[in-house]
Amino acid sequence: MDTYPSQSNLERYGHILLRYGLVIILISVGLLKFTAYETEGIQPLVSNSPFFETLNSLFGASTFSAILGVIEIVTGLMIAARPFSAKISAFGSMAAIVQFVLTLTLIFSTPGVWQSGYGFPFPSPMPGQFLLKDIILLGAAMWSAGEAWRAATAGSTALTGGGM
Repeated sequence: MDTYPSQSNLERYGHILLRYGLVIILISVGLLKFTAYETEGIQPLVSNSPFFETLNSLFGASTFSAILGVIEIVTGLMIAARPFSAKISAFGSMAAIVQFVLTLTLIFSTPGVWQSGYGFPFPSPMPGQFLLKDIILLGAAMWSAGEAWRAATAGSTALTGGGM
């Protein structure tokens, strides 16, 4: 008897972990946006961003952080809807793609991303490593969008090929 997991099981469980890990991250980080320490923590990032600085100034730090939180929570819930609606999950995954692309632009506008004395390609612990993790989250969102959109356009929410 083979004691190693089969390739199909690894792929199926990997897909589940990829999608619902993304969901957990989006919802938990979204909830954190309602805390004072998270609001303060994102200020050095958003205050240097051409995309976020104006909105941060317009709404104020707490409100802007809460708006981001709502967007992240709703996006996570939409992606989690995959067993019931592939189309909702696809749209949520596409929203996550936009979020992660925008977050990754902070690499170019935030001072201190690269470790002092080393530079590229050595990220600093904060904010460099914090921002670079969004590359894999972007990939997870892209995979989720593609899988869910394929299922939505096929007219089925059935989970095929480990697509959950």
